[in-house]
Amino acid sequence: MSLHSHEGEHPKYLAHHFKSMSQQTAAGKLGMWIFMAQELLFFSGLFCAYGFMRFMYPDMVAQGQSSMDWRLGGVNSVILLVSSLTMSLCVRSARSNNKAGTVKFLIATMICGFLFLVIKMSEWGMHFHEGYYPGKFFSPVAHADIQNPLAHIFFGLYYVMTGMHGLHIVVGLGLMTWMLVRANRGEFSSENYVSLENTSLFWHLVDIVWIFLYPLLYLAK
Repeated sequence: MSLHSHEGEHPKYLAHHFKSMSQQTAAGKLGMWIFMAQELLFFSGLFCAYGFMRFMYPDMVAQGQSSMDWRLGGVNSVILLVSSLTMSLCVRSARSNNKAGTVKFLIATMICGFLFLVIKMSEWGMHFHEGYYPGKFFSPVAHADIQNPLAHIFFGLYYVMTGMHGLHIVVGLGLMTWMLVRANRGEFSSENYVSLENTSLFWHLVDIVWIFLYPLLYLAK
C-alpha cells in the first residue's frame, strides 16, 4: 500500500533521480544556461576573428561585402524574428495546457527554420556559381572589381560563421521534431514543459547570433 502511495506521488515525467518537479525544472534550466554560455563563448571566438580581420584588412572586407545580397539576409532576419515569436507562443501554450496551440506554433517555428535554410542554401549556391569559394579555390567570375588578393579570407570566414550558424539551425529543427512528437503525445503541461522551454532558449540563442551576423556580414561598411 505504501509503495502504491509513493508511486502516486511520483509523476511519470519526473526522473527517478529528482525528488520533485521544481528540482527537476531548476536543474534543467541551470544546465541549459551553462550550455548557452558555452555556445556564446564559441561564437564570440568567431566574432573576434571577424573583428580582427575587419581591423587589419578593411578594404578586403568592404570588397567582400559588395557581393552580399542584403535583401536575402534581411528576409532571413525577418523569418527568424517571426520564428522566435512562434516559439515563445508555443511555450506559452504548453504552460497553459493548450496542446493544439503547442503543436501549431511548434510546426510554424519549424517551417520558419526550413525557410531560413532554403534561402541560405540558395545564397551559398549563388556564391559558388560566381566563384566565391573559400581558401585557394577562390575565383570570382561575376565581379571583376573584387581584386583584393586577400578577399578569399573574408569568404572563408563568411562560410565558417554562416555554416556553423546553419548547423545550429539544423540541430534546433531536430530538437523541435522531438518536441513535436512529445507534444502530440500530450506530454507537455503547466507542470512539465522545461524541455520545451530549453529548446526555445536554444532557438532564441540561434536567432540572436544571426541578428549579429547579418549586420556584420551584410551591412557594416
